[in-house]
Amino acid sequence: MTMLDLCFESLDGLSVGDALGAQFFVPGSDHSALREGRLPDAPWQWTDDTEMACSIVDELRGRGGIDQDRLAARFAENFEPYRGYGGGAVVLLGQIRRGAAWREAAAAAFGGQGSMGNGAAMRVAPLGAFHAGDSRTAALQAFRSAEVTHTHREAVLGAVAVAVAAAEAGWARLTGNRPDPVELLDIVLAHLVDGQVMSGVVRARRLLGVSVAEAAYELGNGSQVLAFDTVPFALWTAATWLDDYPAAIHACVEAGGDVDTTAAIVGGIVAAHTGTDGIPAAWLERREPLPDGLRAPGATAAQVAVRPPIE
Repeated sequence: MTMLDLCFESLDGLSVGDALGAQFFVPGSDHSALREGRLPDAPWQWTDDTEMACSIVDELRGRGGIDQDRLAARFAENFEPYRGYGGGAVVLLGQIRRGAAWREAAAAAFGGQGSMGNGAAMRVAPLGAFHAGDSRTAALQAFRSAEVTHTHREAVLGAVAVAVAAAEAGWARLTGNRPDPVELLDIVLAHLVDGQVMSGVVRARRLLGVSVAEAAYELGNGSQVLAFDTVPFALWTAATWLDDYPAAIHACVEAGGDVDTTAAIVGGIVAAHTGTDGIPAAWLERREPLPDGLRAPGATAAQVAVRPPIE
């Protein structure tokens, strides 16, 4: 197994969660039907969550790390507005596509405060999986990937939190030592600084063991499309069902809100631990295919074997 194998399996989990979650914005979709095994009709189209995650994975496949200028260019080149991008992202990526400097454009967003949305977090789990066993590097690389579009501290910290969780999930898979939910969230908290995302993860830790409805009520379900309204619930869900992909995605659907994004984040983290084998085959078959050529082999450090587990 290579670093890139872990990355791709996390991407499968992210994209299936995204594509399935997006079906619950369609009139007539019903969580109870999903619980009973009645699936939405295929194909399940993925959204901007997956499109941007594919750009990150392609960058890792080709270079083994995040080059911010190249990633900004990839985001702009691959940008398809019909995928469900938010208004701020449409403006920003359009500016970059027309030649604007990404640093200036991202910093100028939302009156100069930068975006605090959940977009940097929704796409980053495969990057964390790529750095399984090295959560510090995962955090630093997540920071770099976030800054390209989201300069507000809360959005950046949301991406860091998700990447660290995915790195730890991937490492748990390699070592066979699944962290308990408290341990996983404690590791994430060790990589954060004070702010609303950190406060939300602290609350998520205290809420372990409550119902999905209570967790979503207390933590948010992404309905504000902000990092601190999305990431804490997603981490609560991933920590609770780290070894059960279907149950984790069911929880996102049950919670409502920005379902495609919470399910993308959760799916990417959990699949880093379960592998693609943990995703129901019928779900994978219904997901719209990922872009052609994405899994073509690269000739970089991305192909080296993962770090051997510590005995």
